[in-house]
Amino acid sequence: MTPLYLDPRSGRTYPLDPPRWRGDDGAPLLLTDMPGLTRADIDPGARGPWRYRAALPFAPPDPITLGEGGTPLLARVLDGAPALLKAEWIMPTGSFKDRGAAVMLSLLRAQGVRAVLEDSSGNGGASVAAYAAAGGMEATILTPASTSPAKTVQMRAQGAAVELIPGSRQDTADAALRRAETIFYASHNWHPFFLHGTKTLAYELWEDLGFRAPDNVIVPAGAGSNVLGCAIGFEELRRAGEIARLPRIFAVQPKACAPIVAACDGVAPAAPRPTIAEGTAIAAPIRLPEVLAALRVTGGGAIALSEADIEAATRALARMGVYVEPTAAQPAAAFTRLLAAGRVDRKETTVLVLTGSGLKATPRIAEMLGIAL
Repeated sequence: MTPLYLDPRSGRTYPLDPPRWRGDDGAPLLLTDMPGLTRADIDPGARGPWRYRAALPFAPPDPITLGEGGTPLLARVLDGAPALLKAEWIMPTGSFKDRGAAVMLSLLRAQGVRAVLEDSSGNGGASVAAYAAAGGMEATILTPASTSPAKTVQMRAQGAAVELIPGSRQDTADAALRRAETIFYASHNWHPFFLHGTKTLAYELWEDLGFRAPDNVIVPAGAGSNVLGCAIGFEELRRAGEIARLPRIFAVQPKACAPIVAACDGVAPAAPRPTIAEGTAIAAPIRLPEVLAALRVTGGGAIALSEADIEAATRALARMGVYVEPTAAQPAAAFTRLLAAGRVDRKETTVLVLTGSGLKATPRIAEMLGIAL
């Protein structure tokens, strides 16, 4: 059965064609439930997201690919407990966003979209710029003026038109909504095709672990695309009869900007402050109710970290040879907290999703280390 766009709050549906990025009333969309796939449906000749093309909304005739996915799962010991580090920073543009961008832009191009708008704190914009370039599409990226130059230079080098927006990450998102009247808004935060790229992380973990689900998955969360992607992917695997239960999903945010944690705790979020974990500094996630539902249905939760926690985790991982940006280091600090609280057991299989390369945050890490550039 062909999936449809779905407004999960009203139940209203729309056909996949013509392309759209939100409902008629401005609501964010998902897709109607899909059946998932079995191990027999995996394409053994493909890598990354395209191994699981049978689980996508439709198969693009000529997918845009740069070799995304297929990332290592590294067994390490953190604070005396075993953990599996999913190396999502080992991607063509250096972040997990490549799964979603490859699938989203491949499907949109197949529908006739040739120019796209994106807003991003860095990694999403770099990824959309790269895959647009690879697919012969034009890209305009709006990003906060404070974004690391390592990310904005990457976007410009890939041919995107980059506009630096003064103010917060939310100011950039608001500017993009205004601009979306004139160019198709292929937002990694808004478009459901992006989530169906990120859901392939769940399929890949299932395959990595010998066709079983982990007990816990810990992910950094800004808008929550990895939370929702994992929830969608593992639910499809359960629907297909490949796993019996869902892993618990834990979202991690900096205390400086933690609306998901506040919502889980039933309190009003504090005003956002600057954070070294810039990739998760989203004050108003558009799919907050859906993210909360995913955390609750899996039995997971949300954890907020201090800047000192995040800095310590970044340093500790780097001393293990794992050089990731502060945003991506958050699951390591959260793992320690969850172990101490008894919410995660050291005997369980726990995956830490490390989302972005340390090369993305060279100025911030240099500052953290007291190194002048």
